[in-house]
Amino acid sequence: MIAQELITDSIVPLRTSDTGDEALGIMAEFYVKHLPIVNNTQLLGLVSEDDLLHHDPEEPVGAMALSLSRPYVHSNDHFYEVLRMMALHHLSVIPVIDEDDNYLGIITLEDLLQHFARMGGFAEPGSIIVVEISKRGYSLAEIARIVESENASVLNSFVSTSTDGSTVEVTIKINAHNNNSILATFERFGYEVKASYREDEYEDVLKERFDSFMSYMNV
Repeated sequence: MIAQELITDSIVPLRTSDTGDEALGIMAEFYVKHLPIVNNTQLLGLVSEDDLLHHDPEEPVGAMALSLSRPYVHSNDHFYEVLRMMALHHLSVIPVIDEDDNYLGIITLEDLLQHFARMGGFAEPGSIIVVEISKRGYSLAEIARIVESENASVLNSFVSTSTDGSTVEVTIKINAHNNNSILATFERFGYEVKASYREDEYEDVLKERFDSFMSYMNV
């Protein structure tokens, strides 16, 4: 999945003549905290809610000093690069440009999260397992082999390294509800099972956390 395939058509960019009040109204309507400023097809920058609140609301956005350094992604950038740039700059939207620097549209954080949820297999039934192993002993191939030896498959995985760099924590989602035999096999191979959740146990918790996050983003 590349950036061009994630562009939304619902939000029109600001013109330099649009006022701060108009920009804040659009932000409130679409629950975002940033909007691109475009002159014809040229991306001039990205104005934030904070920028608008620190200026006269009747002032045109083209005359405002912007706090952001014109962040954007190219149309052929991978989904992961889009995610990285939005996280790096703490954005609710990110502009997309083509190879000639022409503005093509924006990607919203909400759309990105929705795509990530679909891409990551979160909608598939199953369970979650969190294991820890020494960094030297870490092998994603071995983890997948252990799961597959119990007639299950890994739907997705996330890896994080401890502060001192000595251990690796791996969170996997598998396509099996009953994971007791898989947990036992992990322990037999020297993995520490940190946690495990059946779908009926974590689904409501995940939904609650996602809804809380989206509510925070909409404030």
